Amino acid sequence: MTSASSAPSKPASLGAAYGVIFSGVVAALQIGKLPPALPELSQTLGLSLMQSGFLLSLVQLAGMTLALAVGLSADGLGLKRSMLAGLLVLGFASVMGATADSVFSLMVWRALEGVGFLWVTLPAPGLIRKLVSEQHMRKLLGYWGAYMPAGTALTLLLGPLWLPEWGWRSWWILFAVLTWVIAFVFWRVVPADVLSSVAEPIDAPVQTQAGKAVAWPQRLRETLSAPGPWWVALCFAMYSGQWLAVVGFLPSIYTQAGLSGLTLGLLTAVAAAVNMSGNMASGRLLQRGIHPSVLLACGFLAMSFGALLAFSEFTQSWPWLRYAGVLLFSACGGLVPGTLFSLAVRLAPHERNVSTTVGWMQQGSAAGQFAGPPLVAWLASQVGGWQWTWLATGLCCVVGGVLSVLIARTLSQQREVS
Repeated sequence: MTSASSAPSKPASLGAAYGVIFSGVVAALQIGKLPPALPELSQTLGLSLMQSGFLLSLVQLAGMTLALAVGLSADGLGLKRSMLAGLLVLGFASVMGATADSVFSLMVWRALEGVGFLWVTLPAPGLIRKLVSEQHMRKLLGYWGAYMPAGTALTLLLGPLWLPEWGWRSWWILFAVLTWVIAFVFWRVVPADVLSSVAEPIDAPVQTQAGKAVAWPQRLRETLSAPGPWWVALCFAMYSGQWLAVVGFLPSIYTQAGLSGLTLGLLTAVAAAVNMSGNMASGRLLQRGIHPSVLLACGFLAMSFGALLAFSEFTQSWPWLRYAGVLLFSACGGLVPGTLFSLAVRLAPHERNVSTTVGWMQQGSAAGQFAGPPLVAWLASQVGGWQWTWLATGLCCVVGGVLSVLIARTLSQQREVS
């Protein structure tokens, strides 16, 4: 789907691609800053468990409603411009969030952070694809898949050290400043968008390789009428909802268990960080010829077993076995997003539909992250603890396994047609 001419192989392009990845990590820091701050926010703003769940997932509201539209408009606006605007919005929303004096106002600025996060993350796979050659693309897309666990791990590690000393408001301001710094670096290292001298409207048609303009309604119709974009979007929803629910509530769960400070930070940070190993491994395994559906099935199977170890009442007397289950859940689960980012490029109906397909997949991811934490929090509040969390995540894994079979069939049909 990618021609050699459209993927420059200059060393500078590799550096720019890594600049894109690091920008995604910083955007993920803005999402990951919340979980370690939940205990303090519960005390200062009176957050309930259900409100904590919605606050965790609220940033995905923009993804649920706008991801497809942003994916459609990214080529018209310019991929670099979209990411740069997202970084600036993230910084602004974080500064304003630091001034919040109520749960409602914090939620408003959290929702705006969701918009900025979307502008940063949706154009990134397409921009990486344009910056590097085919031989580097799968590996770097696997690395890109690790942006979220990388940012989450850093905040989970540093949060328990920072928050007791300086509080959550300075924590918000810290990430606002960091986001604006990376925005400047991104502006300097990433090549400018190749656009006409006259600014294009967001619904401007995209030029195909044959030179024929294709307007956004046709690109939307092509994407949503193909099965591949639906399978990757639903599969991402099954993964993202349970991962954010488990990792997002870990600081609260471990705080209730009496952990604090460096111990709390290390345990929760490692749980998020090991997810990167699965993301990076997926890119290398795909390069070695392992079928994507096999990686997806293995990832979901490991997540179901890991959650059972982590939350079942049968392991209550073995805390380290429970923690090993969390690590298994997160590490092997990382195979799923890394594989899906590669599949989004392969299953797009046409080269012109890649950004739209990634947008649809991210919309599915956002829907999962929006629904997952509140549902798990509701289940925990109903049964009086987290002991049935494995059942909720297990159902997601079953659906994910079915979707991996459908993806395999779609890839097989795609090969037969070609």
